[in-house]
Amino acid sequence: MTRPPHEKPAHAVADHPKVATGGIAVLLTNLGTPDAPDAKSVKRYLGQFLSDRRVVEIPPLAWQPILRGIILNTRPRKSAEAYAKVWEKGGSPLDVIAAEQARLLQQRLGEHIRVEYAMRYGNPDMGEAIARLKERGYDRILLAPLYPQYCAATTATAVDAAGEALAKMRWQPALRTLPPYYDDSAYIGALADDLERQVAALDFAPEMLLLSFHGMPLRTLERGDPYHCHCQKTARLLWDELGPRLRGMEMRVCFQSRFGPAKWLAPATDETIERVAKAGTRRLVIAAPGFSADCLETREELAIQGREQFEAAGGEQFAALDCLNASEAGIDMLEALVRRELSGWI
Repeated sequence: MTRPPHEKPAHAVADHPKVATGGIAVLLTNLGTPDAPDAKSVKRYLGQFLSDRRVVEIPPLAWQPILRGIILNTRPRKSAEAYAKVWEKGGSPLDVIAAEQARLLQQRLGEHIRVEYAMRYGNPDMGEAIARLKERGYDRILLAPLYPQYCAATTATAVDAAGEALAKMRWQPALRTLPPYYDDSAYIGALADDLERQVAALDFAPEMLLLSFHGMPLRTLERGDPYHCHCQKTARLLWDELGPRLRGMEMRVCFQSRFGPAKWLAPATDETIERVAKAGTRRLVIAAPGFSADCLETREELAIQGREQFEAAGGEQFAALDCLNASEAGIDMLEALVRRELSGWI
């Protein structure tokens, strides 16, 4: 028997609460940062970061005693001192820039798309951000890990964290993920334009440009991670675009932030800086195209330590160039990538 269209079903609840639905959101994500430049905050952050099985692929039974017994009792104080050198009034560089990226992208996309940012480790928490967006009615979410080159220790673990958040939810939002964009013309073009602008603003003419990507253990390449290949392709495409504009300059690729005794991707950035200075390079610039925002690894490791290493080895003029950050070129690129991935939703 067909029920009249005006008749309520027997199971209907007259006072059912209103449920917000139909919203679309973009969640920009990055690695993370301590809450403060002190040993306690850094220890909490490193404990979370270095306990991730995607980051450290040593079995926990072997790794956790080393982490808890040695590393977290020695490294936080030193790292906190490094963070203190680059900490800004509004917080860590990464957090300040991420907030600005989200704010400017929100302006570009308009009120019909909600833009927020979160971190894989530390705050703002990714899982909490996804749950909050769904509760507020954003049931279609584009997760955008801002890692141009895919790596299991960055891109994959961000998706893992999103999956963990969804596993706790009865009513899950639809989720899309931004693919790696290491060879995307929008990314390569933005990098080339922004680096050319920064080099032109220097008060010296560089002889060499180092492209420093974050390092990874060599075994990740041997196990099939495409990260090294993505970095090399980014460098090749970027130099195809940028090289003719910077005539007379040489470009080299290197990998920074080695940790522990294992073999890492080579050549190492610190060793390359020293080597080129001793070989006669006197004017050097360094850029980190694998980072979407400046952070400890660029502001302290490259800009401060890198300069000290270069000058100690005989170099004279040195500059660490900014990442794309919230520059016009960077936001243009983000908007292009995000609008493409939202196709069909908007």
